[in-house]
Amino acid sequence: MTPKPALHALCHTFIEQRISAARTAMQAAQESSSSETKSSAGDKYETGREMANAERDRNAAHMQQAQQLQAELARINPEAACDTVRPGALVATSMGRFYISVSAGKLAGEGPEVFAVSAAAPVAVALKGLRAGEQAVFNGKVVQVLAVE
Repeated sequence: MTPKPALHALCHTFIEQRISAARTAMQAAQESSSSETKSSAGDKYETGREMANAERDRNAAHMQQAQQLQAELARINPEAACDTVRPGALVATSMGRFYISVSAGKLAGEGPEVFAVSAAAPVAVALKGLRAGEQAVFNGKVVQVLAVE
């Protein structure tokens, strides 16, 4: 079974990869914009440049979102014990295991699969504040909380 600090590290790696990919794409778009040469069809030059600038701006927004996730993750202490479902909790339920942290999807750790979800995710909202042995209704199904770490 993957411990919380290892899951936390996997989330951090996921975010770093997103930031790196956005940074690379921004640089490529910037280079594309800078390398556009004025042609006899002046409108084509301007259109290509604007498209490259729009692409750069889109990737800048992706990078900003990833940096916000990084800040959210930094507020979580993976060493802290949790007895209720809240940010930083590793929750085993009748429908799977969840690390309440940031939205990173399925984490490739040891043992049973774990999904990293943000505290705002519908499943996290449904389980918020519950303890082991308690239950909630999510998507019309009863979900039993088996353990909270």
